[in-house]
This record gives sequence, C-alpha cells and structure tokens, in this order.
Amino acid sequence: MQRSTDGLLGLLLAGVERELPRAVELRHLLHAHPELAHAEERTATAVSAQLPVEAVAVAGTGRLAHVGPRAGPAVAVRAELDGLPVQERTGASFSASGGVMHACGHDVHMAALVALARSAHELGDALPAGLLAVFQPSEEAYPSGAEQLAHGELAGARPAAIVAAHIHPEVRWGTVALDAGPVNASCDYVEITVEGEPSHGAYPHRGRDPILAIAQLVVALHAEAPRRIDPVHPAVLTVGVLEGGDAGNVIPPRARALAALRAHRPEDRLVLRRLVEEVSSGVASAHGCSAIVELVPGEPALENDPAIVAAARELLSEAELIAAPEWRSCGSDDFAFFGEISPIAMAFVGLDGAERFQTRPLHHPELLAPDSAVGAVARAQAVLYVAAALSATGST
Repeated sequence: MQRSTDGLLGLLLAGVERELPRAVELRHLLHAHPELAHAEERTATAVSAQLPVEAVAVAGTGRLAHVGPRAGPAVAVRAELDGLPVQERTGASFSASGGVMHACGHDVHMAALVALARSAHELGDALPAGLLAVFQPSEEAYPSGAEQLAHGELAGARPAAIVAAHIHPEVRWGTVALDAGPVNASCDYVEITVEGEPSHGAYPHRGRDPILAIAQLVVALHAEAPRRIDPVHPAVLTVGVLEGGDAGNVIPPRARALAALRAHRPEDRLVLRRLVEEVSSGVASAHGCSAIVELVPGEPALENDPAIVAAARELLSEAELIAAPEWRSCGSDDFAFFGEISPIAMAFVGLDGAERFQTRPLHHPELLAPDSAVGAVARAQAVLYVAAALSATGST
C-alpha cells in the first residue's frame, strides 16, 4: 500500500524548526574548521556525530545515512563536505583561519541536511520513501566526489531520485530558483601548450615566439566561440591562466594557457572542444609554432527533472518559500553526475536581501550566509524530498 503524503511536509518542517538551534551550532563548528577536498575527516566526523543513525563511509571521506523505510528505493538528498582554498575575510566570530574557507555555503547545506535527517528520523516508517542523506566529498576539486559516488555506492543504492539545495547570493531572499531542464552548465578544463623556438629578444627572427602565438590564440578563441554556437544557447569559454617566459628580453621555448569551457547543451560542449583544438593548431601554425591541447572532461550540464520540479513548486508555499523568476547560469556543479543514475533536481535558495547579509559572489572571501539560511535551505531540501517521493511513488 502506498503511504500518504498528506501533511507529511508540514510534519517534516515542524521537526526541522525544532532542530534549527542545534543545526546553527553545527554550522558554526563546520564553518570554523573547513577542510579541502578529499581531506574532510574532521568535517565528516562532526556531521556523523549529529546524525540520528549510523553513517556509512563512502568515497573516502563521504558519508551516507539512511532514515525511514527500507522497502523500495530511497530519495537521496545531497550536501557537500569540502571547503575552498580561500583566506576568509568575513570577520564573523566563527571565522576560519589557515587559508581554507566555506565560501560556497557547504557549511549551511550540511547543517540543514542534518536537521532534515533528524526530523525525518522522528517520522520513521510514516515517510513515503527512505531518505538517504548524502554527505559528498570533493565538490570543489577533482577527482569529483559526486562522480565517484555515481559510479560507486549510489549506483548500487539506486535511489528513486537525488535532490539538493544550494544557496545563491543573486537570488532574492525568501525565494527559490527551481526550473526544469538545464540550470547549470557542463564544465571542461583545457591546458594549451604552445611550443616555439627560443631566441634573444633582440633577434626575434631567429626564433619562433610562443608568447605572441598564445596571445593571438587567446583573442582568437574568445572571438571565435560566439561564432560557432547559437547565441540563444548559453556557452562560455574563459582563459584564466597565461604562463610563459622568465625574462623580458628572452623569447622562451614555450607558453601555456589554462581555460574552462561551459555549455548548457551537450552538442555545444562538443563544439567548444573542437574549437579549441582547431584554433590552437591553426594560430600556433601561423606563427611557426605547434600546439598541444590536453582536455580534462568535467561535469555534464545539470538538468532538473521536470516532474520533480513541478511537484516541488506546488509545495513551496507550505514551506514559506516563493518560486523565483526563471534563473539559470553557466556555473557548474558535479551534482550533475548523479543524473547518470537517477532523476535529479537542484534548487537555488536566495540570499539577496536577507537580514545581515552583505552581498558577495560565491567563492568570495567575504561571503557569509546568515544563520537564517540554514532554515531556508532545510525547508527547500524538505520540499525537494517530498516532491521526489511524490514523483517516484505516485503517493497523494
């Protein structure tokens, strides 16, 4: 017999509200002691200590905790464990030191998920599906923790759906951006090495200048990308690193560029990859040099499941949240790897306009979500869990 979801969200939200003081304390602890990708030992221990059930270690430092019914597939809710190599400048009483910081809200996401898991545990078998709390390592670095889980423990668990909520400073406070289809871009990394012929700067004709070639290459890549892709479809090419040479009067033997390629459509992702190969080879050759292109494939585009999104949008008001205007970005998140094994949905919880929030972009050393964001994220996670359960089980 299918379990009814009548009143379920209200019960979950009431439990979350009771758990918030404890969750805010946990958020402060996690924020004060961030750890980099694949080194989140203390973080995982702190989270596990607050969970209502024993957590299983996965993907190294990751943790899985199952609450509620064991029969049938569970709905997984994900939060991220890792911090960033950023020196914090928020001035908060619980600031981190040592050049590592939770500058992307992962401390908030974890604390919120612990609160939700504790609330769900109180309901036990009254839940329509098990809730699998996923505390994922290494969202910010490769190898990707989500990819490891998608090819490992979560693939074996076969969740009915996998959902997540992420803070965002560009979305209005009190609203949640939750749209069907691609909401984040794929992201691939490229290293381009241009090989030339070294020479004295006074005799450039005796060498082949990789600095000049790579400078032209950067301009050509940025000029050509918008000529290869339909402008109504998001795609971005960014060259973020240029390196070459050690002296101002010496033509070096080589120069190097690092770039990121982002696209919402798989076909545009392939276009960008081909573009880098073609333009690098052609521009380098025109300067008497050669180019070596090494591609590091990253996460695919994040595509929200339409059924989960539709169900979740109907539930937002019960959680005192409002659907934001349609919002998509060329940011990327390895959460997208989970789409290879289950329907997925990510909601972006707004911070813009929140009390005591100073607007800063994600990954900024002064970004500090207010403590009230813990409750907002937990409510969004609860909505997504119930919506995914509705979508998967057909409960009413």
